[in-house]
Amino acid sequence: MVYTLPKETIAKQVKLKVENLDEMTEFYTQMIGLVLLKKEENTAFLGAQQSSEAILILEELVDPVVKYNTTGLYHTAFLLPTRKDLGNTLLWLMQNKIEIGAADHGYSEAIYLTDPEGNGIEIYWDKPMSEWDIRADGEIIGVTEELDGDGVVSEADGTWLGMALGSRIGHVHLQVADLEETEKFYEQLGFSLKSNLGGRAKFFAAGEYHHHIGTNTWNSRNADLIGENQLGLAWYTFQLPSKEVFELFVKQLDEAAVEYVNENEQITIQDPNGMQIKFGY
Repeated sequence: MVYTLPKETIAKQVKLKVENLDEMTEFYTQMIGLVLLKKEENTAFLGAQQSSEAILILEELVDPVVKYNTTGLYHTAFLLPTRKDLGNTLLWLMQNKIEIGAADHGYSEAIYLTDPEGNGIEIYWDKPMSEWDIRADGEIIGVTEELDGDGVVSEADGTWLGMALGSRIGHVHLQVADLEETEKFYEQLGFSLKSNLGGRAKFFAAGEYHHHIGTNTWNSRNADLIGENQLGLAWYTFQLPSKEVFELFVKQLDEAAVEYVNENEQITIQDPNGMQIKFGY
């Protein structure tokens, strides 16, 4: 029987290695709307409005390596609770003359932008699941069509108060070197393939979500792996729903001979692309 993660599994946190902590903190608070929860020496912890949980961590590196064309982050995707929240965000970014892209993906509506150090950002909301194109084999069909910007803005109330209460990391999208090796890795962890996009991108999820992890080789096929002191993604985490699920997950890792470190009941694994993924509960 194929091991699968339960549908209650969620993306929890992303940590970025940055060059200028003050500039990046200002951008993610003033433009993206996160709240600075605490700052410790060279690290800032940021969360959604009225939340005490950090969903984005920024760590400033000393003498970082600046490399392009490696594996790493494509974008961090922040999931908003409602279309109204997306409308308010869209208005805010336009008013501040932030360069953005946008798309309707069938299951979601999304805005795209880049932070001051070149890390991609997606801000989106999910349409009701009844509107998703879910096939009998579990595949969830996504599209890339023009966003109905007028419709999104019409939902806004013009009161942007930051990233809305209840917002969280919806998924991470990664630049990988080898799609087949990456697929094997995520399936060993219990994620299911949801979309295979032309042999250049694959999306994976726990349960019936469109994707918790996106992967592509658009700019990174056979690329060098991200380095330890390199700017960009440090790690990303998932939260499992219970201790029992966590223990089953560890058992699965052992059976699949996946190497990991278990420290204080948090699992850390290095993926085939040099990136770290963590699991807790």
